[in-house]
Amino acid sequence: MLPLVNISFYWYIMPRIIKKSEKRKMTPQERYKKLKEHLLEENPVLVDVIDEYKELDKIAQKIGFLDKNQTYTEFISWWPLISILGTFSAGKSSFINEFLGKKVQDTGNQAVDDKFTVICYSKKDEITTLPGVALDADPRFPFYNISKEIEKIDPDDKNINKYLQLKVVHSDRIKGKVLIDSPGFDADYQRDAVLKITKHIIDLSDLVLIFFDARHPEPGAMRDTLNHLVEIAREHTDSDKVLYVLNQIDTCAKEDNLEEIIGAWQRALAQKGIVSGRFYAIYNESLANIENPEVEARLKQRKDEDMSRIVEKMEKVTIDRAYRIVKNVETKSKEIREYIGQLKELLNKYKITVGIADVLMLLMFGAGAYYFSSMFENDVVKYGIWGFALALFLFAHFRVRKITSQFMAKKIENPYIQRAFIKQTKWFRPYLLAGLSLNSKRLAQRLDDLVERSKNLIRKLNDQFIEYKKENPVEEKKETLTKEEKAEVVPQS
Repeated sequence: MLPLVNISFYWYIMPRIIKKSEKRKMTPQERYKKLKEHLLEENPVLVDVIDEYKELDKIAQKIGFLDKNQTYTEFISWWPLISILGTFSAGKSSFINEFLGKKVQDTGNQAVDDKFTVICYSKKDEITTLPGVALDADPRFPFYNISKEIEKIDPDDKNINKYLQLKVVHSDRIKGKVLIDSPGFDADYQRDAVLKITKHIIDLSDLVLIFFDARHPEPGAMRDTLNHLVEIAREHTDSDKVLYVLNQIDTCAKEDNLEEIIGAWQRALAQKGIVSGRFYAIYNESLANIENPEVEARLKQRKDEDMSRIVEKMEKVTIDRAYRIVKNVETKSKEIREYIGQLKELLNKYKITVGIADVLMLLMFGAGAYYFSSMFENDVVKYGIWGFALALFLFAHFRVRKITSQFMAKKIENPYIQRAFIKQTKWFRPYLLAGLSLNSKRLAQRLDDLVERSKNLIRKLNDQFIEYKKENPVEEKKETLTKEEKAEVVPQS
């Protein structure tokens, strides 16, 4: 009965909850709360940085770089993301199962899954599979609102469950991380969509492992979809985060030509413009059957060394991401300061333009009112003419302001500065005071404080990851003394 209830919840009730929630975007306060709750479980040191992002958001929202429902926490993934990409026969699922120490993914020589599987940590021993909507609606995951990206791929197909699923696993190796297993890239009807989502995933990922099948050593094997996959990796600016893994090298044991196979794949990558890629050669020992003991020993040594390096890089992403999240506070603070300078220049130009227009219009409407009022003796008529001239001036003033603001805003390429410029030049704001608050010493001090607090949080991370030696030899010596010996130690005056 209980499994039936779970299934009905995730496949019937939950999609309707998601559909209802799409009408109202999650507020920054709700997002802060959810992030804190999850960080307390995954990485408590990062809980404090949420308050720094709150302060950052307040500053940006007040100036106009963000609207009231936006937060900088949306634009960074809070959990290290490791993507496992490649064709269905490259042994990705076997690698994941071995890494996690559990059979999480089905394996086989044919495509066994046509979805991206997002794997994250769970306290429960049971492996649970949830639909893609669970990822789309939860800001803790890097696929929050991914449905928007899928709609761009195919506006007529909004079924996120067709492309994504979530698995929660009790494995310490995945704690504090998110792992993604890509589907087989050979389903023609989904290939374009899968490749576009893959590009989005590579952009989000901290580490990307691209798997190749050692059983197909010729360069010609890397064609079609896999070809596109390598192209995506090559075009990415952060190429250091991409690792190339040559899997199932035990299949070359009889020929004993591992170096030749690796060389062939390296030349294939070089043809695609990737000259810095290094291949990691691995295989699954439990499935291997190597007859020659010398070859077995050599392949095992190579596999153990490369596997150790891969795992080390996978473990290190947690540390890298923690520092990146904290450092982002300092980066955004300095970015806001830089944007403020550019915004002030634009607002000064705006004020000068509107000011010149005001002077010209005052002269024109003033001269017209003077001329027409001088034609009448009646004071009521004169006042009426001057009042009408003033009304025309005010109408023209606000019209000029609107046109100038829109014209200048269209030329601003940076969306943050553009949004702030539009806010600062709203019709109800005195244009001569536009940007005056940007010169505030308090604003500059708040940004300086955020930079300093970011540095303090980095020092906290250092305390977590680095073990310092005590510099006081007397205190260090005292720790090794017995109670009786400690009592005899008398501080010198």
